[in-house]
Amino acid sequence: MSQQNNDDCPIVIPCQVAGTTLTPFADEPAEPCLIQNSPIIKVPAVLAETVIQVVVETNIVLEPAASEIKRVHKDVYLTQCKLVPVEFGDEVCPGVFEVTRAKLFVAGFIRKNIEYATGMCNGLIRDRIINTEFSGYADLRNGDFDTFPVLGRSSDSRSRFINPKNSEIPRLDKYFFENSVYYNEQPYCELVNANFFELDFSPCPVGTDETFTTLREKIVCDLTVKVLQLRQIRVNGIGNGG
Repeated sequence: MSQQNNDDCPIVIPCQVAGTTLTPFADEPAEPCLIQNSPIIKVPAVLAETVIQVVVETNIVLEPAASEIKRVHKDVYLTQCKLVPVEFGDEVCPGVFEVTRAKLFVAGFIRKNIEYATGMCNGLIRDRIINTEFSGYADLRNGDFDTFPVLGRSSDSRSRFINPKNSEIPRLDKYFFENSVYYNEQPYCELVNANFFELDFSPCPVGTDETFTTLREKIVCDLTVKVLQLRQIRVNGIGNGG
């Protein structure tokens, strides 16, 4: 504890530690080096940003028994977020089509951290962590997309030949095969926001001097997710010719 004297009264500073005053450095903007005019870059494009409402209900066993719930903290974890196309639109490149409707399959869990009291007057504070799973899907239609996903189609074809000795029958020992495989960028999700609306209660009402061992929770979670896909785009800019 440090004590500083004052003309009127001493000023006591408890738990004092030594600090170091840092010297400010001079800084100025740096000129970027732009190598090429109008380069083609590959960046994530936002396909859609949608709010999915997750509704779950579960019973939680508290051991030891609780007399009062103090605090509840929640987080959302996604274990699956997959976009499955179901309708296609225009062909934007040879063999590459826009996706105008898709199902977004979402799965994950809500992690809850429950702090509760175990006694009526001087009870201990206990901690209970649970993970409540959920799964479902959302239907993304034409107007839900900011930018349509794109999907390149693969093809597999086979050509047959006629028998040169008998033109009425085909050859079974000679074929021509052609395969075209397009490797697409998989759309993926990004968590943006989660708003929780929750009701927690004991299934059997208890008095002020009683405890309970079961907590029933009803959760409504408005989950905002962003769907993205890597895209190649041309950036129109002017380089410095360096």
